[in-house]
Amino acid sequence: MSNYLIKNAQLADGTTVDIEIKNQKIVQVGSDLASDAEVIDASGLIAVSGLVDLHTHLREPGFEGSETILTGSRAAAKGGFTAVHAMANTAPVADNAAVVEQVYALGKKAGYVQVQPIGAVTVNLEGSQLSDMGKMNKSSAQVTVFSDDGKCVSDSLVMRRALEYVKSFSGVIAQHAQDPSLTVNAQMNEGELSLRLGLTGWPQVAEQAIIARDVLLAEEVDSRLHVCHVSTAGSVDIIRWAKARGIKVTAEVTPHHLLLTEELASDYNPIFKVNPPLRTAKDVQALREAVADGTIDIIATDHAPHPNDSKDCEWGEAAFGMLGLETAAAIAKTALIDTGFIDWVRFQEILSTNPAKIGSLSDQGQAIEAGSFANLVLIDPNAKQTIVSDGESKSTNNPYVGMELSGVVKHTFYKGALTVRDGKVQELGESK
Repeated sequence: MSNYLIKNAQLADGTTVDIEIKNQKIVQVGSDLASDAEVIDASGLIAVSGLVDLHTHLREPGFEGSETILTGSRAAAKGGFTAVHAMANTAPVADNAAVVEQVYALGKKAGYVQVQPIGAVTVNLEGSQLSDMGKMNKSSAQVTVFSDDGKCVSDSLVMRRALEYVKSFSGVIAQHAQDPSLTVNAQMNEGELSLRLGLTGWPQVAEQAIIARDVLLAEEVDSRLHVCHVSTAGSVDIIRWAKARGIKVTAEVTPHHLLLTEELASDYNPIFKVNPPLRTAKDVQALREAVADGTIDIIATDHAPHPNDSKDCEWGEAAFGMLGLETAAAIAKTALIDTGFIDWVRFQEILSTNPAKIGSLSDQGQAIEAGSFANLVLIDPNAKQTIVSDGESKSTNNPYVGMELSGVVKHTFYKGALTVRDGKVQELGESK
């Protein structure tokens, strides 16, 4: 493994430093450092801790036509990530120790990022019988985050028991907040536009009602709840209330809900069909404000690759979901920093420090200082990029193709290995 001396990088707080990397770790941070290591000129670049995604669909095992752990890991590295949490809705479902250990092992073999499995809350995601979360936690994967994402744990008693179960080992339930009885055949945000387009509406209360129930359950049992892909202003209000009350709740927002609105459904292009659906400009504004004031803790991509035939069809037949790993940093820069909502310190919190903490990843989200693992990303804040469909993911359901975004990931380091150099994913072992 090569050693590196990063010269003239600007940290999130504005300080300009040199960073020496040796044997997977940062060994020096200071000024005018000298070393026989390979020099990386970071003049004009921002250095932040490696990005951590708490919500990624890597599709393996079972749906390798859409994505594999290797291709998803490469896409993550290109986006500046050094860790991703792989959701459980695979085939077979990651509802037991054997499957999460398989995902964990495949992630280690790929080697581009830390792949941390998420375990299912219920057996086969059916919402009735709790999975053996304790065994998944004690496995080599040491699972601490559990979710039936793609489906909601809608039964209140099952959800309460799940919260009680994970409390015994400081785990967290990550809830897909969607009341299924309120979203039968739903296709897009419910409102004037859905009526005009003739598409079945997805009411905002379907999300908000589950969040309201779950924060009260979390308070009752004094356990940790994480709310996936918050999409409405009303949801923000409930989470803000719960936090003020001292409830142990954290929340995420996706890049697409920070940038895109329901208007994009007007031409029936299924690339914009997603769960939860794109909402209104008012909701986007509320979500940005919630990230800025701390109500929403993190950005998580909900990277959801699909084969072409699942998106190249009529809206009603199309799959829900869109890609997100390779563009998340640029969208956060464009939607939040360029608009004055946050600075680079907050950027590092919401895309690295906080998701690592929620996911209990002790080697991720560390400060850029001597002794920390060399998980970091260098971003050009002044560069702009026009998004193209030719990425590292196996799938092409990218809603940002043709858009110009601000901020470009130049270099990514995972445990000292340069996984991305000058914006290009490296073959591991390749130094130049």
